[in-house]
Amino acid sequence: MNKNPTTNPKEIDIKRQWHLVDLSSDTLGRISVKIANILMGKDKPTFSFNRDDGDYVIAINAAKIRTTGKKLTQKIYYHHTAFAGHLNELNLKDMMLKDPALVIIHGVKGMLPKNKLRDQRIRRLKVFVGTEHQYADKLAKK
Repeated sequence: MNKNPTTNPKEIDIKRQWHLVDLSSDTLGRISVKIANILMGKDKPTFSFNRDDGDYVIAINAAKIRTTGKKLTQKIYYHHTAFAGHLNELNLKDMMLKDPALVIIHGVKGMLPKNKLRDQRIRRLKVFVGTEHQYADKLAKK
């Protein structure tokens, strides 16, 4: 038997850090996976699936996100309003013109586990279209 049981840190013991991610450096899917792993806390040694000990993520340059292939015209986002015949469709190109931050949030949300912790984790994601953001003081505390 193991005499040293695994310790589970309490909510007050979790130290959340702030990470800055530049979205112009990689493609949509790859950067979404990286952000989701930071939000879940998979990069920490205390990671557990049933506990939320992830960090905050500031994503800048959402308008400069890259995609491969024909995703700009062929990737379609669906939204149903719950009324008969009200299925709305937008392709990626139109969604980027409407709000590039929604594309990033939608991609990261799809990469997170579908459980009760997903809404808490996605709230810690701050997406900005340009390079300007109001969280510079939080990043300086690292």
